[in-house]
Amino acid sequence: MTEEEYAKAVDYKPSSVADAKRRGYKVSVRNLNSWFGDKQALKDINFDVKENTVTALIGPSGCGKTTLIRCLNRMNEITASATANGSVYLDDIDIYANNVDPVIIKRRMGMVFQKPNPFPTMSIYDNVSAGLRLNGVKDKELIREIVEESLMGAALWHEVKDELGKPGLSLSGGQQQRLCIARALAMQPEVLLMDEPTSSLDPIASAKIEELIHELKNELTVIIVTHNMQQAARVSDYTAFMYLGELVEYGPTKQIFENPQKELTERYISGKFG
Repeated sequence: MTEEEYAKAVDYKPSSVADAKRRGYKVSVRNLNSWFGDKQALKDINFDVKENTVTALIGPSGCGKTTLIRCLNRMNEITASATANGSVYLDDIDIYANNVDPVIIKRRMGMVFQKPNPFPTMSIYDNVSAGLRLNGVKDKELIREIVEESLMGAALWHEVKDELGKPGLSLSGGQQQRLCIARALAMQPEVLLMDEPTSSLDPIASAKIEELIHELKNELTVIIVTHNMQQAARVSDYTAFMYLGELVEYGPTKQIFENPQKELTERYISGKFG
């Protein structure tokens, strides 16, 4: 880590959105608050996510990690009692501005959930192509090309290329999760949000997903929620530690794990609580 990087990590202060964009940040969060009814889940969150990197969100259960990741593409709005204020910028667009279509934001910021959730009545091929068809793509050759590219991008093509007509649920758990990643990639997102994508998988399947994350950051920006600190250390470039709805510390992963600046971070990393 350079001295400049270290200084930024130790005393992290979000820049203006315009400056963040110039410095290569893809997502900028400013003064983000969120509630479920009267209960505040996020408290004045500020951070920037650099393009083509992996950022891990860590912290104990209930600290707001999943709420935060769902706020990043407005998926939190699905919950009737959920409200939010503040700003989330994708490039220089505030996704919470009144004139922004949340459907477009969800296309640009894809989501992969904790448990694999292939469409149960659809084939492998139709699982990947479903979003394209729903968005009006009718060119069969184009759909075929995107399905193949997406399955290749999810490191699944060579395992299923001769079985595309089989049900998505016929795959193993790890393959199902990669199918869900392929489904997200088919919409050609710029950011991929992953909410504990390996928590229900065995170690071998988890390792394949981690390898995939390393490859994906060459093409897009990845933000991952994980309870597994070893996983965060392995896959991420930057780490954000959250506690009770607050962002306690954020910086390069090496610094967060080896030289945290906040006592609370050090206690969590060392296993003293959580």
